[in-house]
Amino acid sequence: MAIPAGNSFDTRDKLNVGAQSFDIHRLEKLEKHGINTLAKLPFSLRILLENLLRCEDGRFVHAEDIRALATWTPNNAQKEIAFMPARVLLQDFTGVPAVVDLATMREAVKRMGGNPARINPLFPAELVIDHSVQVDKFGDANAFGLNAELEFQRNVERYAFLRWGQTAFKNFKVVPPDTGICHQVNLEYLARVVCSVPSGNRMEAYPDSVVGTDSHTTMVNALGVFGWGVGGIEAEAAMLGQPSSMLIPEVVGFRLHGKLREGATATDLVLTVTEMLRKKGVVGKFVEFYGTGLSTLSVPDRATIANMAPEYGATMGFFPVDSETLAYLQFTGRAHEQIALVEASAPIPPPIQFSATNSSSISAPSSPPSPDPSAHKIASRCAMQNPLSPKSSKACRRNMCKSATTVTLSISRAARSSSPQSQAAPIRRTHRSCWVPACSQKKPWNAACKSNRG
Repeated sequence: MAIPAGNSFDTRDKLNVGAQSFDIHRLEKLEKHGINTLAKLPFSLRILLENLLRCEDGRFVHAEDIRALATWTPNNAQKEIAFMPARVLLQDFTGVPAVVDLATMREAVKRMGGNPARINPLFPAELVIDHSVQVDKFGDANAFGLNAELEFQRNVERYAFLRWGQTAFKNFKVVPPDTGICHQVNLEYLARVVCSVPSGNRMEAYPDSVVGTDSHTTMVNALGVFGWGVGGIEAEAAMLGQPSSMLIPEVVGFRLHGKLREGATATDLVLTVTEMLRKKGVVGKFVEFYGTGLSTLSVPDRATIANMAPEYGATMGFFPVDSETLAYLQFTGRAHEQIALVEASAPIPPPIQFSATNSSSISAPSSPPSPDPSAHKIASRCAMQNPLSPKSSKACRRNMCKSATTVTLSISRAARSSSPQSQAAPIRRTHRSCWVPACSQKKPWNAACKSNRG
């Protein structure tokens, strides 16, 4: 569904990618209206700003909302705004009630003499069947087939209903069972990074955003996709075109430098990151990762960090689009046209260099003086004046975007920081997917689980 935008700031423009032309909103055009602070705006907030420009309708989104976000300053963001996600991600436990509600609405419209076929999700809703898996057989070449067969037998009515919903409703797709968990499917297949949808006789392009009915929806932040987990009612409201109300968020910058030492894993890194952010306090805030260390982290490693956002309390753990993103899209078989659109919409800037005086590293033997709290900085992809702009500004590359606070971590010492966790008892998996510390005593499954809870 294309939302008619008010375009109060005259930001609508064209973007040509190959032979295809797209309608976009360019943030740099806001400078004509006296808004000259975009170079200091974190990248995650730029995506949110584009969302407001595109969805301006005079009802949910007003010109003053756009101006308030465009002139954002740290610790001074109490304005309420409306965010409209590009799509909704569902899993089968929360997705079935949503489809039931849609079917009930169709029945009610039919009783009133209306056309029930008009009841559809207004935005793409994609349901991944992954919460119904049970392991009855393991350690056998036939285990997968047997478990899948039993799963279908147990859930035949629900699966048949979802199959009907996929054919009955527009903008609704179902990923079949035994394909993967919803976050893996979202990362490897569903995420667009940049969406392209028909709008009348034109095509419109804009940054991908999602709300999902699982708290770990943030895993897709690793691809530069804007989104987080919500409840079933909020997701259903989004499917029907109701925006989510939120205060303009605070953004915490997390600077990464160095690279993982040999033998260290993404788990070591994410445990250290989680510990640091819990101490800092980031509940209800956006965490945006930046720094030279990003170039050493693959998308799967970033996904491990972003996936833990609910554990360190943040709304998002956001990684801006870069060359690693494009490489991952190619690796996972995205269409060449889609990759070209992402590359044209989000040009990759050169890495920003940081001096040691910008911030202090917790891993240093003796930390340099902390920066002035009034001058905390976060570097986002400043070369992008607009998340959908084919141009970049050299002046912007020299800026570092201001944020409420900055946290710094040397990746190469993350394993050392997480040594208490790495020394924990080894883990083994039982036949009922119960994870318990290994022990020398032989106990029944229930007794082992009971003795190791908590």
